[in-house]
Amino acid sequence: MADMSPLFRRRPHRAPQDRLVTLVRKPGCHLCDDAQQVIEKVCGELGVPWEQKDITQDQDLHDQYWEQIPVVLVDGEQHTFWRVNEQRLRSALTE
Repeated sequence: MADMSPLFRRRPHRAPQDRLVTLVRKPGCHLCDDAQQVIEKVCGELGVPWEQKDITQDQDLHDQYWEQIPVVLVDGEQHTFWRVNEQRLRSALTE
């Protein structure tokens, strides 16, 4: 099993409250506001902690994500950008 490709290994199931959603956003961004509403709803219902980071205050985030704002990370990995699909985010946090 140790030689199995990472593509076929299952990740251990994590409870929603052990996950972290990060919204990378910028001030005055209406898509960011829309994304935040979806995140607040889904994370609130599932008990998932979430945070937001301002791309204008972090040069690394700016360099990496400037053209994709808003960006949603789940446990530090990019989940989506521009528009957040409520069902897809919910699935990512519960599977």
